[in-house]
Amino acid sequence: MADTTYTIDNLCYLMERLRRAETGCPWDLKQTFKTLAPYTLEEAYEVIDAIENENYSQLKEESGDLLFQVIFHAQLGKEQNLFDFEEIVSLLVKKLISRHPHVFPEGTLTSERRPGRAQLNEQSIKDNWESIKQSERKEKGQVSILDDIPLGLPALTRATKLQKRAARHGFDWPDMQGVLDKVHEETHELNEAITEGEVDAIEEELGDVLFTVVNLCRHLKVDPETALRSSSAKFEQRINHIEKRLHHQGKKMVDIPMEQLDELWTEAKFSTMSKHP
Repeated sequence: MADTTYTIDNLCYLMERLRRAETGCPWDLKQTFKTLAPYTLEEAYEVIDAIENENYSQLKEESGDLLFQVIFHAQLGKEQNLFDFEEIVSLLVKKLISRHPHVFPEGTLTSERRPGRAQLNEQSIKDNWESIKQSERKEKGQVSILDDIPLGLPALTRATKLQKRAARHGFDWPDMQGVLDKVHEETHELNEAITEGEVDAIEEELGDVLFTVVNLCRHLKVDPETALRSSSAKFEQRINHIEKRLHHQGKKMVDIPMEQLDELWTEAKFSTMSKHP
């Protein structure tokens, strides 16, 4: 069994077996599109985690788990006569062909770009991609330029997408200095809200600070999710260092004065400098 190699057809058949009314798996049988949503999101995050840890063996496994989520949604769609896996694949291929006219000039999978034809630069490809997506949005009846940005995205990612989309249509700061000035302005307004003690105002102004910092990340060409995950990992590593140091002394962080914890933090900072400058 260990040497058996399975295919996508085997996976689709396995999924069908899991969903058979009388002989399938009770857990799989009770799932719906909505109940699967958290698992789909979780698997996507685990793929990202494997990539960031450069654990490619784990990436292979987690990619399979994410693929299984797609297969599961396809099976549910098939059962409800909405769509099946073949339709998912066909729609995806058609969409990718239409969005890559510089690779498939005749709009078919078999057409190829003629040798010697001038290559498009990356910016031209991005502009063309957005133009094609805009046409697709019109075909779907979407009016606003922001209509197709999912509400379910992580807040930092969605803020970035909103800002990028608006910027493509001319709503953007002319340079980074304008964004920095806005960060200072929003921070000042947050201080005022804190002074006044208005909880709702504090939340609103803090949200404005975060949104503006995301804008700063965009202008600096830094992905905010990646930057924050990196800082979180750095924080975790340094806290672990402090915990280990105190463990050898038979102590816990809660029992240590803040001044001593600050010294241990500085020690941890320098000990992890090589990994997290």
